[in-house]
Amino acid sequence: MPIALLALTAGAFGIGTTEFVIMGLLLQVSADLHVSIATAGLLISGYALGVAVGAPVLTIATRSLPRKTVLLALMAVFTLGNIACAVAPNYESLMAARVLTSLAHGTFFGVGSVVATGLVPADKRASAIAIMFTGLTAATLLGVPAGAWLGLHHGWRATFWAVAIVGVVAFVVLAIFVPRDGKQRAALVPLRDELAVLARPQVLLGLAITVFGFAGVFALFTYIQPLLTRVAGLPESAVSPALLLMGGGLAVGNILGGKLADRALMPALLGSLAALILVLLAMPLAMQAPAGALLFVAILGVVCFATVAPMQMRVLDKAAGAGQNLASSLNIAAFNLGNALGAWAGGAAISQGPGLTSLGWVAALLTVVGLGIALWSRALDRRAPSEVCPAAA
Repeated sequence: MPIALLALTAGAFGIGTTEFVIMGLLLQVSADLHVSIATAGLLISGYALGVAVGAPVLTIATRSLPRKTVLLALMAVFTLGNIACAVAPNYESLMAARVLTSLAHGTFFGVGSVVATGLVPADKRASAIAIMFTGLTAATLLGVPAGAWLGLHHGWRATFWAVAIVGVVAFVVLAIFVPRDGKQRAALVPLRDELAVLARPQVLLGLAITVFGFAGVFALFTYIQPLLTRVAGLPESAVSPALLLMGGGLAVGNILGGKLADRALMPALLGSLAALILVLLAMPLAMQAPAGALLFVAILGVVCFATVAPMQMRVLDKAAGAGQNLASSLNIAAFNLGNALGAWAGGAAISQGPGLTSLGWVAALLTVVGLGIALWSRALDRRAPSEVCPAAA
């Protein structure tokens, strides 16, 4: 395994921690800043929308720069954004700081995914992406539970200071181990050629699959802390161990999804989305007892991250050529647009609908839409077999 992949994973860990850690702090932020749980949940949506906007804009703005330089600059923005979160005096300032931090996210993962696939043979590209995204699973496995523990014992601001330190460490690791572009960097193509990727129907369908497929995850995951404590009856002290359990599931699912996508991309994509729907539908039953809730979060971790590598590879395959950088970043934006949509839908169900217990059904419905789009995309492949990339068969 190239050591540069591990360096990219370190950067992914830092960014993933700041994205997800707020989920284990909703109750503390809500109480400290005097806002409702649903309003605190919008900190997820604000971050995700910042990614959705920042990913394509920054990818285009930095397209002429060396990829290593771009990655380092984005990690610096990430670190400064977390410091701003730690010192935010009110909810509005915290939201603004979260949006600032989010600007680094999409382009980092988009550019990083392209760098990762260039470090390995063609038949290992999905696994390379999965290794990089292991940083996200490690963020959930270690960063989020640790952040929740810090927030419980030392206040939520301490968590953001800790994440800022992680950003500094990730910056140093990236600076040392990620190679400069050198000969692997292709000549800069005209901007219109990159933008032309947006005219490809299968690329747009791939982005839509990501938005709706992953929206289901965040309709539920955003509110995992109140689900565990107020529905399943677990004490607040059990939230960190539960998130640790889920992180273990994420790690398994991420690697599994990468390996399955390397073998057969579309079957891996369709199968992982179908499995996710079934697990989400099981949420109301699982949350009736603490043991069932713990089992549920572990299985949810496996199936939700099994979708990530297939979704990213589907878009990269259909965007092969000049538009890969932009399409890769746009798909990261699509993940986060799904995060925002899911967090909003879950919040609406809590504040205006049947409440926390309905989140499984809301989440499953969103993912059903993603599966339907994936089936449509697969049908188009079969109508035009000559356009299908071998890896997508």
